[in-house]
This record gives sequence, structure tokens and C-alpha cells, in this order.
Amino acid sequence: MECQPDLAEVKREWKSLLDKLNESFGDLDLQGVLFLVGVQELGRGPLDFTKDQKQDLMHIATCRLMSYYGFYELHDTDPEGWPDWQMVKKPPTMKLKEQDLLLKHAAVRYFREFELI
Repeated sequence: MECQPDLAEVKREWKSLLDKLNESFGDLDLQGVLFLVGVQELGRGPLDFTKDQKQDLMHIATCRLMSYYGFYELHDTDPEGWPDWQMVKKPPTMKLKEQDLLLKHAAVRYFREFELI
């Protein structure tokens, strides 16, 4: 998949995703969406997570979303059942805005794929 999605299309789709998610979860931003993806990927439902676990959930989400572009693969799960993602190819160097755009594009795809929006 191309790593440079159309900016106008991503903005429109991202706004639509946030509008839908905000109905259930309140005012979300990219970090909030990453947290939701991480919780979904962990598969244990809403729990009270520690600060470190929240960071791990966002890492899981980032890896999962970047797997659409072939950068990560699910390797295994650790003994506690947390997904273990492995980098299979290094992502290109990008500015923060470009990274955010790529993650937003992948998040829209993720929620569509699982019919969560």
C-alpha cells in the first residue's frame, strides 16, 4: 500500500471517524483513537490500565496500524496475552505531520475493516 495517502481524503475520512467515535467515547484525538485500537487488539475489553499499560496499548495500536503498510507483523503473544509485534521493514523517515496522517489513514481503514464504523 502507498505510504502517501491523499491529504484531503484522509482529513474527510478522519473527521467522519471521529464524529462516529465521539458519539460513544466523547471528544477523541489521535492518541485516544490509538488507545481504542490498542484495547481492541488486546481483546480484554475496557479495564483499568496503568500508565505503562496505556503506553503499551498505544504501541500495539501503532504497530497494528503500520502493519497495513508492511512495516510490522504480529509475531506472537507474550505470556500475559499481550500481542508481540515485530518490525519487518523500517518505516521511511517522516515528519510528525506525515506520521499522523499515515496513522489516521490506517485508523480509518482499521475501523472500516472491522465494521466498527
